[in-house]
Amino acid sequence: MMENTAVPGQRRDMALHNDWFVSGWEHVLPRQALALTMLMGTAAQPGFAGSLDDLLQELCDGHWDMIGGDLDGTLTFTWHGEEWDYEEAPEGREACEAARWEKFGAMLTTAGFPVPTTVRDLAELYLTWGLARRHETPQGTRWSMPTVLPLPGDLLPLDTELTRRLDKIRWIMRTGPLVDVLVNHLIDELGEPQEVLTSLDRLAGATGQDVNDLRLAVAELVQCDDAKILRGQDPADPERLEPHHRFRLIMDWNHFHDTRIELRLSSDDAE
Repeated sequence: MMENTAVPGQRRDMALHNDWFVSGWEHVLPRQALALTMLMGTAAQPGFAGSLDDLLQELCDGHWDMIGGDLDGTLTFTWHGEEWDYEEAPEGREACEAARWEKFGAMLTTAGFPVPTTVRDLAELYLTWGLARRHETPQGTRWSMPTVLPLPGDLLPLDTELTRRLDKIRWIMRTGPLVDVLVNHLIDELGEPQEVLTSLDRLAGATGQDVNDLRLAVAELVQCDDAKILRGQDPADPERLEPHHRFRLIMDWNHFHDTRIELRLSSDDAE
């Protein structure tokens, strides 16, 4: 459930929930949400009992810049120490920050939730939303997080643009590793062929993937115009192919390398 992230100089490894990036919350909440999720994930590990303030004190003597200082730090959507990109956001930092807060506040108010202003406020919303749980024991306060985080759209009225963006992110994160396995087979083992006569079950066997996962990988290549599949001379829909059906997988490697190479080299940007 958790991915441990060692932080030099600290006495306990930080733990980030594996579902954090897939769920899409980082694109909805203020910037300190990532650090808060790491703090709660660490609190949920065996061997800790206490408040989040206690854990913050243990980890970094009560002050962590990434969370805005402490739990009473003010939430923001931008980091004030960063150089502002006026080409991407010509309105400037203050106007951008105000617009984000207006949109965020309206969304929470519509859903009947209070608008948080501090990290501590956001931590209480995490408990309300079920992103984390807190219960008292004879040993002290214990924390836990669900195996699968609730999605933002399950709790908040997201607009159409944000809904599509999060759907795309989840699709890329779901299919990206599957595509990488298939493409690595085509490049490393088959020498980047322009065309392959094959079938889903043959490709699954060659790559060690489940047939349905392999189908998703082929469908993603076709959807992104990196490949097309033909049965005879007619285009075929990978979602309708039987596993044993033979088809010609025709790759457009120029398009693939021009549009997808960054996705293969970096997982920082799923947008």
